[in-house]
Amino acid sequence: MEHHPVVEQIKNLLKQNKAWFESFEHEPVTTSEDAAKIRTGYDLHQGTKALIIRCKNKSKEKKFVMVVVPGDRKFDSAKLKNIFGLSDIRFATEEEVSTLTSGVQRGGVPPFGNLFNLPIYADSAIFKNEKVIFNAGDRSVSIGMYSKDYQLITNSTIGDISCEK
Repeated sequence: MEHHPVVEQIKNLLKQNKAWFESFEHEPVTTSEDAAKIRTGYDLHQGTKALIIRCKNKSKEKKFVMVVVPGDRKFDSAKLKNIFGLSDIRFATEEEVSTLTSGVQRGGVPPFGNLFNLPIYADSAIFKNEKVIFNAGDRSVSIGMYSKDYQLITNSTIGDISCEK
């Protein structure tokens, strides 16, 4: 089965950084809940959701950023505004996501904004887990890895930016 090229980019990035990881091929999934049902050894809270949003930074420039939250939570735009000084927040359209990620489909976007030149704002709850798991650029491929390695490799900006669903 042929997957989006981002899958191999992520695997290569992890190998270059000598990070432990495991990958799984599975039926295509688009939601964190569906993914959690088929990812043996991982729960919904360990799953990460990568969301691309458009916002204005402190200089009032429009830009796209990636927000990463645990699979069982949702991002809180008020917290994102207060903690990081962002404003005018909206989700990127499917067309914008496709353009920014070279064709990665909704539900398959990996939490590696650095591969797409997007700053990453990650929720601090992610790093309370020893391991995290995510769709790796394709709806039918998941990668699990240590959360500490994820933070080092992505250089995410961390803050309390999520809330209960």
